[in-house]
Amino acid sequence: MTRRHLLRLSAAVFVGTASHAPLIAQTAAPPDSASATAEGAVRELYRLVSFAPGATTDWGKVRSLFLPEAVIFLRTSRTASTVFTLEGFIADFAAFDTLPAVVQNGFTETIVRLRPTVFRDIAHVLVLYEATIPGSPRPPQQGVDSFQLIRRDGRWWIVSVANDIVTPETPVPAELLP
Repeated sequence: MTRRHLLRLSAAVFVGTASHAPLIAQTAAPPDSASATAEGAVRELYRLVSFAPGATTDWGKVRSLFLPEAVIFLRTSRTASTVFTLEGFIADFAAFDTLPAVVQNGFTETIVRLRPTVFRDIAHVLVLYEATIPGSPRPPQQGVDSFQLIRRDGRWWIVSVANDIVTPETPVPAELLP
């Protein structure tokens, strides 16, 4: 697997539109334990995109964490990024999931550290994560995701996630150090 694939799978920016009321009515589902808190919704996303050899991601559950008009911004290399719709992001990630090394070994994206800030019906969750294909000779790729969420209809929705990768030139931010 190339570094580009590992970067693409672990980076995302989701930006909702200005009017959320109609779309929330269309996508509102009964709250579950995953979306009952902002932190829970973020943790659920990492859980859903991690899977054992031969398993697959439940993209319907992934979709249910986000507003449908989400725009996804992926860091695709150290100097480039790509913007996707939510469906484009899912298609790109699903294509990654079919790579022979991923099918054979699975994939994990693990939260190393998480810092939530909640104010009424808005939240910011900053995450340091590691992404890897188990058994790969490459070390895990660390990255930082910055999630924005809103609380509506008794649950939390992911509105946006800005991502970047950790490099020697761009180390882990102080807020995520132990």
